[in-house]
Amino acid sequence: MKTVYLTRKAEFSASHFYHNPKFTPEENRRIFGKCNNPHGHGHNYTLEVTVRGPVNEQSGFVMDLKQLKDIMNREVIDVLDHRHLNYEIPEFKEQIPTTENLAIAIWRRLQGKLDGGARLYRVRVYENDDLFAEVYGEE
Repeated sequence: MKTVYLTRKAEFSASHFYHNPKFTPEENRRIFGKCNNPHGHGHNYTLEVTVRGPVNEQSGFVMDLKQLKDIMNREVIDVLDHRHLNYEIPEFKEQIPTTENLAIAIWRRLQGKLDGGARLYRVRVYENDDLFAEVYGEE
């Protein structure tokens, strides 16, 4: 049986800033530039979640699309939308909320939450139209 890859998109808005407490203020400004502003700046992120698996002969689905949307909303969108990542999201209390780290955090939030034969395959997070980070792997 062929494996099919199914991707669902969602959008959320959040603010953040880049700062490493181990760096001096000068190092933070040099490395992170305007992204080091402690008041933060915002993005309208686009999230793509790809699952993989066989097509169920009864339903014709790799995974129920409503169920995937509900999981993405519950685990990611409802948690991150209109939040300041540095101050409000536990994963970023001690970690810089780069696009790369955000993709990893979202992967971890979704990992193990899928039902049925589908497996989490890819998480892609667009910070803007020309910048994204993605994480691949199996549960």
